[in-house]
Amino acid sequence: MRVSTPHPDSLSKIPMSAKVYINGKFFAPNEAMVSVFDHGLLYGDGVFEGLRIYNGKIFRLEQHIRRLYDSAKAICLKIPLTSAEMTQACLETLKQSEFTDGYIRLVITRGAGTLGLGPERTHDPQVIIIVDKIKLYPQEFYDNGLAIITAATIRNHPAALSPRIKSLNYLNNIMAKIEASNAGCLEALMLNHKGEVSECTADNIFIVRDGNLLTPPTDAGILEGVTRDVVLELAREAGIPTFEKTLTRHDIYVADECFMTGTAAEVIGVVKVDDREIGDGKPGPITRKLKTLFVEHTTS
Repeated sequence: MRVSTPHPDSLSKIPMSAKVYINGKFFAPNEAMVSVFDHGLLYGDGVFEGLRIYNGKIFRLEQHIRRLYDSAKAICLKIPLTSAEMTQACLETLKQSEFTDGYIRLVITRGAGTLGLGPERTHDPQVIIIVDKIKLYPQEFYDNGLAIITAATIRNHPAALSPRIKSLNYLNNIMAKIEASNAGCLEALMLNHKGEVSECTADNIFIVRDGNLLTPPTDAGILEGVTRDVVLELAREAGIPTFEKTLTRHDIYVADECFMTGTAAEVIGVVKVDDREIGDGKPGPITRKLKTLFVEHTTS
């Protein structure tokens, strides 16, 4: 399996400075490979993190590394590097790539095994670090906001698989993403098993109501987003009242503002949900303020 799987015609679009680290060695993207018997490919058996590079520095690296190791521990996956060694591997891969701004995908798989499920038959967990460019949404949507839908696909039940585990099995999110694409949208809101707002397919969600910033709590079935935490910190420092609160679709529909956060998405406004216009149909003042504060924070 190729770690990076672009169509052959698109290989020329990948920057020559993009690098892939696999178990201590560096490869060009079109030369990076792992076994087709790897459980990451066969069963989505592994964990990952997405990190941003700003001005030659990896943003919130410590928090991402900690979440990676928490996810691995939760699925009984022993990472063959210490957290300090993993940190150094990320920094060295960035140095090899020569990027000053970009994205890092850090992947740990269970390793190659048999065609059976048994993880005890796997060996050599794969440590993969990909450094490349990313642009999740076109600039026009950052300027004008996104229209999204509520997916019929609900988030995985937390008693089945904790959403706090950032695993390689993203089929739940992908199915909701397909619904969004079929509706002509780039993103979808997902509800939990109780019908409450959880998160979007790849981003956390926030609303503003009467000057208060609201976002679902962790027990709503969300990933504890690093960018989510940063935005909450910035809001509190700016004197914006913040609350982690159970939300319903009604709360989203009647919100004054709505926006999403994520490592790849950063901060992006949502101006329509299920054909209901949010506020005045434009990214609101608190959304714009937090977006500006986030940019200043990442570039300072």
